[in-house]
Amino acid sequence: SPGVKAYGIIWLAGQIATEAGESISEQTQGCLDKIDALLAAADVSKHEVTFAQILLADINDFSAMNDVYAAWLEGVEVFPARAAFEAGALPRSAKIEIVVQAYDDKCCE
Repeated sequence: SPGVKAYGIIWLAGQIATEAGESISEQTQGCLDKIDALLAAADVSKHEVTFAQILLADINDFSAMNDVYAAWLEGVEVFPARAAFEAGALPRSAKIEIVVQAYDDKCCE
């Protein structure tokens, strides 16, 4: 499943984007574009993301990834909590995989 929504919480499956290009910047942007689309399908946006887990094939790519991630968060009032670490291997030889959780405060009004 690409994501699950229950009781106002949205859990997205990890997103990779090897089709977006070879560089960490291209793959990071590709992951974030997929996340935007999945969040929109759940009727929320990056403004409701509460947590991001970022898996990197090489921790030395952190700075380049962070530049793209920070640009994506531009305009977000409260940045999500985040964990980033190096993973031994990612699917399809991806350089990055991003997992997010978000909330939908409209669900429980």
